Amino acid sequence: MMSNKSKGLQMDPLKRLTVAASAFALLSGCSDKNFTVKEVNSEAVKQKSTESKENAIHKNNTESPKPNVVYIILDDSGYSDLGSYGSEIQTPNLDWLAENGLRYNNSHVTPLCSPTRAALLTGRNSHAVGMGTVANYDFGSEYPNKRGRIDPEAGTIAEVLKENDYNTYALGKWHLAPTHQTTAAGSYENWPLGKGFDRYYGILEDSTDQYKPDLVLDNSFIEASEKEDYHFSEDIVNQAKQYVTDQASIHPDKPFFLYLSFGAQHQPIQVPEQYIEMYKGVYDKGWDQIREERFERQKELGIIPKDAKLTERNRSVKPWDELTDVEKKTFVRFQEAYAGFLTHTDEQVGRFLDHLRSLGELDDTMIVFLSDNGASGLGKDTGSINHTLAYNDLPETIEEIAGKVDEIGNDKVKADFPAGWAQVSNTPFKQYKTSMYEGGTKTPLIVYYPKAIKDKGAIRNQYQYVTDITPTVYDVAGIKMPKEIKGVKQMPLHGKSFAKTFTDAKVSGKETQYYESNGHRGIYHDGWKAIATHTPGKHYEKDQWELYHVAQDRTETQNVASQHEEKLEELKKVWEKEAKKYDVLPLTDIGKQGFMRIPENTIRSRNSFTFYPGMSVLPEGASPFILDRSYEITVPITRGNVKDEGVLVALGSYESGYTLYIKDNQLVYEYNIGVDVYRIESEIEVPVGSSDVKFVFERTGSNEGNGVLFIDDEKVGEGTIGQTHKYKVSFEGLSIGEDSHYPVSPVYQDKGTFPFSGELEKVIFDLEPMK
Repeated sequence: MMSNKSKGLQMDPLKRLTVAASAFALLSGCSDKNFTVKEVNSEAVKQKSTESKENAIHKNNTESPKPNVVYIILDDSGYSDLGSYGSEIQTPNLDWLAENGLRYNNSHVTPLCSPTRAALLTGRNSHAVGMGTVANYDFGSEYPNKRGRIDPEAGTIAEVLKENDYNTYALGKWHLAPTHQTTAAGSYENWPLGKGFDRYYGILEDSTDQYKPDLVLDNSFIEASEKEDYHFSEDIVNQAKQYVTDQASIHPDKPFFLYLSFGAQHQPIQVPEQYIEMYKGVYDKGWDQIREERFERQKELGIIPKDAKLTERNRSVKPWDELTDVEKKTFVRFQEAYAGFLTHTDEQVGRFLDHLRSLGELDDTMIVFLSDNGASGLGKDTGSINHTLAYNDLPETIEEIAGKVDEIGNDKVKADFPAGWAQVSNTPFKQYKTSMYEGGTKTPLIVYYPKAIKDKGAIRNQYQYVTDITPTVYDVAGIKMPKEIKGVKQMPLHGKSFAKTFTDAKVSGKETQYYESNGHRGIYHDGWKAIATHTPGKHYEKDQWELYHVAQDRTETQNVASQHEEKLEELKKVWEKEAKKYDVLPLTDIGKQGFMRIPENTIRSRNSFTFYPGMSVLPEGASPFILDRSYEITVPITRGNVKDEGVLVALGSYESGYTLYIKDNQLVYEYNIGVDVYRIESEIEVPVGSSDVKFVFERTGSNEGNGVLFIDDEKVGEGTIGQTHKYKVSFEGLSIGEDSHYPVSPVYQDKGTFPFSGELEKVIFDLEPMK
């Protein structure tokens, strides 16, 4: 059930975030729609801030000199998505934090998730700590700035606070370990417990199915709950509440640090239907009008200057009025699901805040909220119902997507919204995640700490960067960065504390900050910003630089490079200086080709694997690297009778993947590219007794080949596989002797995991050497 708070509270930007249910109907223009909310007295929310002592289960009589610290992170959520930053989406709990804390309207992150998280947790620039790009890519010793891990010389806030008598907890998305290390057998040094956390509960990779996540508890993979109403966001908050309850009960004198990192709002967009229904009719007016309405509310709120200009529509986004009726209906459903997903996420934040209140801990807790980058344009112009296709640059037609429009948000599709709605999330800025423009790098920042912040609900305008957050925590807690952690000498902090802004709105912010992602470059310096958009394969010196005077042009609408050539040259030199200082060089523009870079002496660099029954699910990013190469899969089995059948090996889900199985006495191999399924079936029955069954893929061209089935070295089936994946086979891992989570093949979808009922000795992968 949704709490009344989440159903009925919405900020009215014209009354400085006064909580009122009627505001949502007014702002969204849907008062005449079939949309109902329960009215709630706004005084009930205000009263909650004074309930801590009355409702406390247990609170030590002596005040701890060090605050509890909570980081709340959203994934791929844009600057304007919260009500307190101009949105029509209901986010009453995060807006309550804004109303009782500070909002920063000029706060920045890297335009990618892993680098932002590394910078946040260490207080250092991402390249300098080895996380210049996402953890999916490990570029090897050639690029020490892009190894997909945090260097030991850059201790995390968890490691530092742990040495200062804090208990440390991480929940949700990690994405700070090379994906080839995310196996049940480690290596564990880059997992959360290896980076200073006492407990961990969440997912290790970049994204997850919200209903059947690949869960990790501490250093062990575990199965997600089979409850029908299970949702990952709810689960991690339940566990967070448990950690805090145990701490308050057993060690009430010790402060805690809790890192709560939601999988939301990253694709796949998945949320229970009742949250989607809340927004029926709200988005019928289309993305152009919604964007303009958010822009005007942002001005009224003071989130952007009164004289700010709304950027032009991104070139890839069609005007709403030019869309077909089918496109409009489909795209509306995407945004209804996205909005419902965010409201659901906000509700989980509210549950956690309520729990801190009930324990008497809220007033002693410093809470920092942000998003890790701007909203993503990966869904392109149509959106997606299969995010593996989007990752592999494989097209989806609007007809295919519209055919499953009612399933957007549920467990039948892995949805990602169109770029037109991503631009709305990033209002008033241009471009998206991965971009050097503000649409990629500017996100909300809310700080709540009632013991230090008295100017409740105020807005701060100072330029801030994600590396500044952890130094601020150290400043507030009176903690000095240790010279060594675990015997490793530590590099200096790169961030600058902004704790003085808690009481002084006029102190200066950060003066200089570089940016780099996949060869794109940016530099902010003293109110000016220069951007170089890079074309992969071209020399960096040929990149065209743009210049914006962001102190006066906050939305980057006026490229003044030709009018201020000397200033541009000055900023380019500043970028070079900062790049050398923080190990940004050497540059690389490989992009998605990074999936194809396999470092030496890692699990994926091997050409032979032997897996045994009972092995934990192996994440796709650590599985045998079969992309665009020939390989063999051999499985020695014993069938006791003709009824023995089931999956021998499978990787993936209904979205994409491959599976080798026996059904109705036939040996079958299927490769699901996402839009087509290539099926090869044996011409003879699999014999009873012992035999070796084998699948052989012979590469015949780029991302294509022939598949051949063998039983005891006799060819029994053959077929063409016209298209394999370019970069990533699936977001679901490899299973031995069954098909865990979602089935690759619909043929056995009614048989659960369809475990092989005979005897399976092992599964052997032999791959041709990498070229």
